[in-house]
Amino acid sequence: MKTLKSTLALLVGALSSAPTLATNGYLAPGYGPVAKGMAGACVALVESAMCAAHNPATLLDLDTRWEIGASLFAPDRGFVADDDAATPSLTGPASVPPGHYDSRNKLFLIPHFAYNRKLDADTNLGIALGGNGGMNTDYDSAVWRNFAPPPGLFPGAETLQASSPTGVDLMQLFLGVSYGKRLNERHTLAIMPILALQSFEAKGLQPFRGVSVAPDKVTNNGQDWSWGGGARIGWLYKATDRLNIGASYQTRLWMTRFKDYEGLFAEGGDFDIPPVLDLGFAYDIDPAWTFSFNYQRIWYGDVKALSNPHDLPLGQPGSPLLGADDGLGFGWSNQNVYKFGVRWRFSPDLTLRAGYSHNDQVVPSSQALFNVLAPGVVRDHFALGLGQKLSATSDLNISLIYAPEAKVYGTNPNTGPQTGHLYMSQWDLEVGWVFRL
Repeated sequence: MKTLKSTLALLVGALSSAPTLATNGYLAPGYGPVAKGMAGACVALVESAMCAAHNPATLLDLDTRWEIGASLFAPDRGFVADDDAATPSLTGPASVPPGHYDSRNKLFLIPHFAYNRKLDADTNLGIALGGNGGMNTDYDSAVWRNFAPPPGLFPGAETLQASSPTGVDLMQLFLGVSYGKRLNERHTLAIMPILALQSFEAKGLQPFRGVSVAPDKVTNNGQDWSWGGGARIGWLYKATDRLNIGASYQTRLWMTRFKDYEGLFAEGGDFDIPPVLDLGFAYDIDPAWTFSFNYQRIWYGDVKALSNPHDLPLGQPGSPLLGADDGLGFGWSNQNVYKFGVRWRFSPDLTLRAGYSHNDQVVPSSQALFNVLAPGVVRDHFALGLGQKLSATSDLNISLIYAPEAKVYGTNPNTGPQTGHLYMSQWDLEVGWVFRL
């Protein structure tokens, strides 16, 4: 137990200081190497304690165990501003200086931890700790420098000059403690209260201070913290000896406001985590082969900081101000995600996995401007994984996910006729160990 406590403390520290980046718009495609090896198709799969993050009801038929691991996440993201802008002026649209902007910080280490304890034949207690989602960009340039007035034009004009670097850093950590109960031989229910912690920092957004309800709370205020929570409810139905059907719903995670950035995010710095619904099944084709499917719905539209549009002229009479209830956001849409996975028990000691997922584009072409800060535009994930039994009480699991480059092209009234596009591609390698108690 002492080792378990020290491991948990180490992971909390690591997760609180490591950026997490997500790929289904705002959320990760899966949690832990078992789920990731099948592209996140885990809502009805009984195999991993980390799958509590998908459906806590799947834990009841697992043995008592703890799981630990980490992923090495390598995103390539940025944007291209085309050289077709009008001449910037104080009365007309500004422009982003033409060029190819590639974000720095290419490699991130993201650990995870899970624990499952059988209380008796019909109840269990689970713990899952991991990175829930986030975004990070770091451009070595003053991206918004053309949006600011010339220095000295009026008193205070120098405070609106964009600095370098430009970017945002959103980090998130969730801790879920689940309780599962078998209702009868076919139905299991579980509830998992969730505590969440997130931090945020923005740099280089000075020109937008002039269109904010709180100009001093827009940018370059260091790292700010927010905390809150909600719950996930899960159900597992053993329809037949071969077919499991699973469903889970995560409520909106209500978070405290980012007070140091209340002039940036809509509703005075509110940045909640959206509700998520997961539905799916796992079918054993034969003793060796299993096919699984997940449908996921993410309600980004419930969070104004994410969903409010920004294809509106800035600084015009009647235009919304940053930080107001109708303030500009990222313009993200609600998202549907489809996940397919297959598991092959090649031998008693070796399991092979593969998967594919596809999601709706969360960033409409009209919303490309602010999303240079968060170009979460990938749509496809291809996954491979394996599980190797090391001993009677331990396993090794490895997963590899590749998200090929996706692009979103667009224009914005604040940059006139200028065109451009966002892009992102990703690799994710995760290694995890299982220790049965």
